[in-house]
Amino acid sequence: MLTMKGKYGIKALIHLARLSSDEMQQSSAIAEANGIPKKFLDTILSELRNAGLIHTRKGRSGGYQLRVPAENISVAQILRILDGPISPISCVSKTAYQKCFDCRNQTTCEIRLLMLDVRDAMLEILEHRTLRDLSNSGALAQHVLSMGGPEGLGGGETAAQAG
Repeated sequence: MLTMKGKYGIKALIHLARLSSDEMQQSSAIAEANGIPKKFLDTILSELRNAGLIHTRKGRSGGYQLRVPAENISVAQILRILDGPISPISCVSKTAYQKCFDCRNQTTCEIRLLMLDVRDAMLEILEHRTLRDLSNSGALAQHVLSMGGPEGLGGGETAAQAG
């Protein structure tokens, strides 16, 4: 399950991805614009800075901005930094594998085989969806809402399904 830390981190990075390349944003403005508690956001931004995704400048004209281009940051990368391994159970993790204590044979374990498929399906999306994709999809959502909401898409389709 996506944690609040992961969700807020993605929101903050989308916010930064929408800035011009020379613009910086104070954490208080990011927090206010995205409904994130500032103290929690400061902790998240510190982790993202330590991981090399963003950098900061102190002072009146300072703030945060992306260090890495948005098209080079995958959602999987963000979630691994903030939430750790992406897998439904530890025996299918690519980065933090641990054998299940109750497993007799992991090559034939039905649960493990199912969870491998789940992990692969999740990673197919999360590793190939970039911060740039997410920052652009917000523009699609705003456009849809300005045209009368998701009903304007026709056929019951949502903005997420259309994009």
